[in-house]
Amino acid sequence: MRSDEKGLDFARAWVEFPDPADDEQVFRCDLTWLTSRWNCIFGSGCQGIQAGRADDGCCTLGAHFSDEDDEKRVAGYVARLTPDVWQNHAEGTRNGWVSEDEEGSRQTRPFQGSCIFQNRPGFSGGMGCSLHILALREGREPLETKPDVCWQLPVRRTFEWIDRPDDTRVLQVSIGEYDRRGWGPGGHDLHWWCTSATSAHGAGDPVYVSYRAELTELMGKAGYDRLVELCEQRLASQLPLVAPHPADPARPADPARPADPAGPASPGGPADAV
Repeated sequence: MRSDEKGLDFARAWVEFPDPADDEQVFRCDLTWLTSRWNCIFGSGCQGIQAGRADDGCCTLGAHFSDEDDEKRVAGYVARLTPDVWQNHAEGTRNGWVSEDEEGSRQTRPFQGSCIFQNRPGFSGGMGCSLHILALREGREPLETKPDVCWQLPVRRTFEWIDRPDDTRVLQVSIGEYDRRGWGPGGHDLHWWCTSATSAHGAGDPVYVSYRAELTELMGKAGYDRLVELCEQRLASQLPLVAPHPADPARPADPARPADPAGPASPGGPADAV
């Protein structure tokens, strides 16, 4: 773990609420993460997940497809890539852009040390993911063009069936931080990971705002709208924020309230709260 990363185990504030669009589903959301000031710093301070390859960001290993539909959707946009957008266009079209790992799972093909869709620094079409660049050029959200795992990071969605005491079942959908543990045992070996790094926590907008499109896709519009309400309530509180993200900048202290011209408040009044 790098020097600017905080530990994995710290207090978190979770909220659970029913999915407004599905009576058999509940959301469990990590407000500590979703109201944090994390933002992607690729190309402007990102240290990369592999030592000596900061310019790869988190794209060193390639991306595993979540299912056949994911791969098919991405293939449709790969067909739209041109040499001026994709640096490895000739290699990808000639020798393919999909490979299989040791377990037979399909993924974007690693090429020369990182994902084949990764444009290197100095490329005229732009550094970084060519599928991301394509989305921006065409006025699309990157979640339309990139593999699921790529556009979801660093938000992690998990599912768990919960058996209730009254013999009913509900699907719990958890929305939280994709920390090192999310990568599996190998996550602890990553050179650097941004979600708990102070250098990646300084955005003007919290995650629930900057990741509006992604969270809406993961939760549905009704679920996301309810999440926004709860996040706004948390941030609007005049009390010290419970379980803030340790990598976030310190919140400025609230200005002192002017004294009550009528004199001290009566015992037990709001002014007595500490």
